[in-house]
Amino acid sequence: MEFSVNQIAGMIGGHVEGDGERIVDNLGKIEDGKPKTISFLSNDKYENYIYQSDAAAIIVKSNFAPKKSIKPALIKVDDPYSAFTQLLEEYNKILSYAKSGVENPVYIGEGSSVGDNIYRGAFSYIGNNVKIGNNVKIYPQAHIGDNVEIGDNTIIFQGVKIYADCKVGKNCNIQAGTIIGSDGFGFAPQADGTYKTIPQLGNVILEDNVSIGANTTIDCATLGSTIIRKGAKIDNLVQIAHNVEIGENTVIASQTGISGSTKVGKNCVIAGQVGIVGHIEIADHTTVSAKSGVSKTVKQKNTILSGMVGFEHKQYLKASTLFKRLPELHQQVQQLEKIVLNLPTEKKN
Repeated sequence: MEFSVNQIAGMIGGHVEGDGERIVDNLGKIEDGKPKTISFLSNDKYENYIYQSDAAAIIVKSNFAPKKSIKPALIKVDDPYSAFTQLLEEYNKILSYAKSGVENPVYIGEGSSVGDNIYRGAFSYIGNNVKIGNNVKIYPQAHIGDNVEIGDNTIIFQGVKIYADCKVGKNCNIQAGTIIGSDGFGFAPQADGTYKTIPQLGNVILEDNVSIGANTTIDCATLGSTIIRKGAKIDNLVQIAHNVEIGENTVIASQTGISGSTKVGKNCVIAGQVGIVGHIEIADHTTVSAKSGVSKTVKQKNTILSGMVGFEHKQYLKASTLFKRLPELHQQVQQLEKIVLNLPTEKKN
């Protein structure tokens, strides 16, 4: 695919300085500087590369002035990083939505309907009474269970499994190997030490503009729905248990686990390897640092949480009590130190 520099400037709302008719056929890093590529400069420490580059164009800040002659055309914008991100998104859409048609073999069940400009990859399965919108892409070996609904412009990558009755909104992106709607971890302990399986009868709802990384699992609700609200972004290898609710525009990094019936607010940032217990609520705009454990409800917005150490429970309870008092104890130690240092020394006979 080829675009002129002028066309790209139009996509990102930039102003061209130089030859706007140059052809761009790929994206690249500024340090590579290959012909017919476009890159961006947002960090001044990379500026020296712009003078060595053979790229067709480079996106720069609107106030950028070259210190010496350059070969690339410049596309000037307020925020080069955001503009280049926008360009990456457009390029990704072109690649992702390029596929269309139906490969063989595939299966579609009774009562199911698909919209216009559909792609169905080989060995994909669509169950009964499924409703699929326009411009949806279902890659090979994906499984779509009975009564599932999928909105327009959603991409289901290779090997994704969406269980029966789940709902996926518009403009969603579900990466390879992800499981949507598997049984929640529900077992009732019995008097004889065994566990009785609790049927998981609910579903999963992904609202619009949700992205799910590869090999993530989102369990169906015991009753009702596990809900991922619009705009949420979930990384690879994340476990979200039954009846969890993830708020709008919340981001969750890899290897995080969220236990059942917990509600995470809007615009939260959950870093990697975080563990969150069940049946709590986390306020909007909360940040949880990597490898942290969250064991209680977070009521205050804009809270930042850090830390997790596991050891014998009774000792932990005692230590956590002292840990909370460390600033106060430190102050007391400093005061005692001053008193001791100021004590009169004993005179020797």
